[in-house]
Amino acid sequence: MIVGTAGHIDHGKTALLRALTGAEGDQRREERERGITIDLGYRYADLGDGALTGFIDVPGHERFVHNMLAGASGIDLLLLVVAADDGVMPQTREHLAIAELLGIHRALVAISKTDRVEAARVAAVAEEIRALLAPGPFADAPLYPLSSASGDGVETLRDALRAEAAEASARSAQGGFRLPVDRAFSVAGSGVVVTGTAFAGRVAVGDELMLSPSGRRVRVRGLHAQNREAADAHAGQRVALNIAGERLSVDSIRRGEWLLHPDLHAPTTRIDIELNLLPSEPRALRHWTPVHLHLGAQDVTGRVALLEGETLKPGARALAQVLLNAPTHAVHGDALVLRDQSAQRTLGGGRVLDPFAPARNRRGEQRLAQLQALRAGTLEEALPVLLESAHNGLEPARLERQFNRPREHWQLPQRTREIVTRQGVRLFDARLWQQLHERLVAALERFHGEQPDELGPDRDRLRRYALPELERPVFIALLDQALADGHIQASGPWLHRPDHRVQLAEEEEALKERLWPLLLEGRYDPPWVRDLARALDREEAEVRHLLRKLARLGLLQQVVRDLFYPEQTLRELAHCAEELAGQDGVVLPAAFRDRIGIGRKRSIQLLEHFDRIGLTRRTGEGRRLRPDSALLAPQPDG
Repeated sequence: MIVGTAGHIDHGKTALLRALTGAEGDQRREERERGITIDLGYRYADLGDGALTGFIDVPGHERFVHNMLAGASGIDLLLLVVAADDGVMPQTREHLAIAELLGIHRALVAISKTDRVEAARVAAVAEEIRALLAPGPFADAPLYPLSSASGDGVETLRDALRAEAAEASARSAQGGFRLPVDRAFSVAGSGVVVTGTAFAGRVAVGDELMLSPSGRRVRVRGLHAQNREAADAHAGQRVALNIAGERLSVDSIRRGEWLLHPDLHAPTTRIDIELNLLPSEPRALRHWTPVHLHLGAQDVTGRVALLEGETLKPGARALAQVLLNAPTHAVHGDALVLRDQSAQRTLGGGRVLDPFAPARNRRGEQRLAQLQALRAGTLEEALPVLLESAHNGLEPARLERQFNRPREHWQLPQRTREIVTRQGVRLFDARLWQQLHERLVAALERFHGEQPDELGPDRDRLRRYALPELERPVFIALLDQALADGHIQASGPWLHRPDHRVQLAEEEEALKERLWPLLLEGRYDPPWVRDLARALDREEAEVRHLLRKLARLGLLQQVVRDLFYPEQTLRELAHCAEELAGQDGVVLPAAFRDRIGIGRKRSIQLLEHFDRIGLTRRTGEGRRLRPDSALLAPQPDG
């Protein structure tokens, strides 16, 4: 169990932990000299159950609330300390609000310094504390009057802490390891050590981890869990890790960084959240308000974009997006706290819904429906709604990072389809995938009606025409299925319905009979449009129009303006390139030029055309052949 103190400055938090644990802790020289806690302090004690309980001592001064937040995010039990002579003070209220925003639901209250006041004053402070706690989750928290100086009441509190530790439920170790770094220091003979409270997963000596968001890879050389040397550690423990990495130093690690399983490294600057504005705020929160966001041990500035209106009233909840000025790491369900631009007061907080929030359509109806589903809780509860509106599908790897849930632990809805794209698997709702298929076929039918003299569009034109919202890999997967099902056919690069044909007019057919032999006779150097027009005594525009129509029929391809090659000639050239490719699959322009016996300029034009249609890919001085190109496929007649 991890216990964290809270309370106003000089209310005796550090003295109480000294009395409870018998340990001085790790106060810094300036803290001892000034008599106040400035930064986080750590102690460990066996309360009598044989296990070590970790204590995090937080500063109470308003100037150091950011330090308090760095340690409060990982605690299991709040130990609220209120001095009997002062009573409830401003930081008492702020620390309590922060604990509620962080989702801490268990608390004990120590009324300290009872040796300085009369019993009536202790009773009055107790009533003041009960009134403060009544509206929130700590309404039933027990109160323990005590004096750290005399020791009165300390043993009773220790017994209560021991009982709480016995009932504490272990955090789930499922998912990848996550630890927000709250300290980094150097140990002579060992090197760099970082500490924090493990949020999730397990870690063992020898593991490879990632410092995020910097992206630096490190290896675990050794570790301590709950202040004891160990071979491994798990979620819920205070962990110190001795790490090693290339050019790693204490100066290269900052408080707020995360130590993660490498699969979780995905820095983000846009986070969609459920935002709760504190009831104590004097005015409504406006859209685009600048804030400090505290998540884990990190403090980063940004702005709040409200997604359900332009203002949020005190005490209200709403969906919002935080746009950060520096990258961070987050997982669905993480608690966060927002403070004002000057970092003087706490505004509110909430939970992370989507750490990979979109930049566009963030207030759209579909997006708000997705966020409401994410608000509901688990991945399984949210998936049906997410799938219904995900036109580009859901990436399993992204969901694993978003929820820190390995895929083998998911339960997918029954109507989920796994579609393989060129960029990996996407998850789709089966009905949505069928709707996309129907829209694609219907759009192609509509195209034929609008352009009856064209064989059909190529795939990029069809995507823009039919389903412009689809990412290219998803569209290609959808098209490939339609082609395999026979609902769409391809003639060269042109796509069309199986029953659609472009018919040449009688005059066009007669002209084709005259010019076609000239194109074939030209072989690798066919005549230009102007040469064909002169030979046939026709207008250039007429010849050009017919050649373009033949290209739409898939009989020709235009290599450069006014230069057309018959499909069979291009196949011959493709096989020439294949013969030259050799074992490494690379075609050199000079070898290709010599093989086909035409000039360098024309050979380069042909190779560039092959690049465009996907037969080759330029690499250095040569072209790498793509063996799956349609030009290299065997023809039905052998």
